[in-house]
Amino acid sequence: MQRRSFLAALTQGGLAARRLFLLPAFAGITVPTPSFAKEPPMPDAKLVAELAPTGVLRAAINMGNFLLVTGKAPNGDPTGVSPDMALAIGARLGVPVKFIPYARPGEIADDAEKGKWDIGNIGAEPQRAAVISFTAAYAEIEATYFVPAGSPIKSVGEVDQPGKKLAVTARSAYGLWLENNYKKGELVQFDNAADALKAFDAGGFDAYAGLRPGLIDEQAKRPGSRILDGQFTAVQQAVGTPKKNAAGFAFLKSFVEEAKAKGLVGSFIERQGTVGRLSVAPAG
Repeated sequence: MQRRSFLAALTQGGLAARRLFLLPAFAGITVPTPSFAKEPPMPDAKLVAELAPTGVLRAAINMGNFLLVTGKAPNGDPTGVSPDMALAIGARLGVPVKFIPYARPGEIADDAEKGKWDIGNIGAEPQRAAVISFTAAYAEIEATYFVPAGSPIKSVGEVDQPGKKLAVTARSAYGLWLENNYKKGELVQFDNAADALKAFDAGGFDAYAGLRPGLIDEQAKRPGSRILDGQFTAVQQAVGTPKKNAAGFAFLKSFVEEAKAKGLVGSFIERQGTVGRLSVAPAG
């Protein structure tokens, strides 16, 4: 029988490949790795020990990103493009995956030096890069502004102006970008999106910042409100690992580029129903 590479089997191949990545990853239970997942050659034992020191790849997942985590498996594990990426990395390493769910991406960064996770799938931002080594992005999401009914604001560039007041969810990837780049107006951060939108609806804010796909639903609830054309940034979703994992980081960088180039990321986006809302990031 002809042998195929791991990525080729997953993106082109049959039912067995797809079933592997739909299987829940049970903590402490090793799911056998099919033969196709061992092509090309497995990394050396030292690399596996660095990225999966407990024998299981502990993958920190941001449960707050509705585009990257789109559901749950019967056992409660998250499903979506982000969990799929973690499962693919685990298969390449030849180890099972245990998901470590977090409500917010900032909490993943907080635990980077505490030995609680091995890889973290979150947006790559300078503040987080102080403790996490990030690959190039594997997927991107457009971030833009939402303005209330009757607003005179017509373009993204008009939001960052003197006297303007902007609401945003604190420690989100786009919120961190705004911390560094929103210079002229007043940036007000809230613990969660619900609180930010409640304040926005109460009045006194010129705009609310968010991911375009999520803003579409919010705009539908508020007649006369508008989502501005264009973007102020694209949130880049990457794979991170604690700074101490130098060899593991080199492996992850290579894996992400291969996954983009050979269509693996695109196949995850298609399967999870996020085409048009999530896009494959360009080569890093």
